[in-house]
Amino acid sequence: MTNDSGRQEKVRQETVRKALRGISGVHVTAWAADGEADWKVTAEIVARIAAAGIHNIVSAGNTGEFYPMTTDEVVRSHAVAAEAVAGKALVTAGIGRSLREAISTGKLAAKAGCDAVMVHHPLDPFAAPQSQADYILAIAEALEIPLVAYIRSDAIGVKDLARVATHPNVAGVKFASSNMMLLAECVRATQGSSANWICGLAEGWAAPFHALGARGFTSGLVNVAPERSLAIWRALEANDYELARRLVDEIAGFETLRTKYGNGANVTVVKEALGLLGTKVGPVRLPGLPELNEDERAELRRIVGSWGGQRAAAE
Repeated sequence: MTNDSGRQEKVRQETVRKALRGISGVHVTAWAADGEADWKVTAEIVARIAAAGIHNIVSAGNTGEFYPMTTDEVVRSHAVAAEAVAGKALVTAGIGRSLREAISTGKLAAKAGCDAVMVHHPLDPFAAPQSQADYILAIAEALEIPLVAYIRSDAIGVKDLARVATHPNVAGVKFASSNMMLLAECVRATQGSSANWICGLAEGWAAPFHALGARGFTSGLVNVAPERSLAIWRALEANDYELARRLVDEIAGFETLRTKYGNGANVTVVKEALGLLGTKVGPVRLPGLPELNEDERAELRRIVGSWGGQRAAAE
């Protein structure tokens, strides 16, 4: 590596790290009436999120229905998002499944103009904890663009999580477990290193994560009301936990509704909220919950209506 390329790599890494300490907004994927992807509407949603000032946009994340998507759809999603942001935000491409597939789609994402990749937590029921860390590190070694490790399990121990977090090509760890003791141990174990811990459980958990040293958070709410996400982020950046709590209280009903059915309604609530605000994005693909029932939809309508004068991104 030449000195110039080394400097460029360092700048790119720090640019991604900084964006991760902001908000990583995961965009939905719109489906047309025939069940196929509606890339035009998807691009419009991405463009709105970027224009609102969200720092990093995640394409083919869980809110984007990564697992119900085909590989071709995942690759197309990355390219659509990279074009739609028009330089207003960074784009992180969700990748995963088999090791070879993750590396292949990661390389294609880089060619499409994505700034980083996010490795989904491996769902193999027979995955050994230390091997899950090795899987992430193998992808980090194979790709030239920065990597975000998405951790959704307590199974991986502190030692292995530290190995992942401090790898030179790992720009951040999206920690999506509510095990705060484990997070605290990870932060302590990596103090003074390049580790960059991020709240992977959205706005509702952002304050306790921030207090433990994790900066930035992920969000599906940005599809509907990015200004609310940004207000929470700004409050935390100012260490104003009282304000942050009040702002989280205002979205608590929305986020709680998303947790129904073991989080099976997570994406459904976001998509139906977009529909209520005039952007039709189709139902959630199985095995997610395709649609809310009438009582749930009425509750969602009440919640979104209670936000009043603040304009949502979908309007």
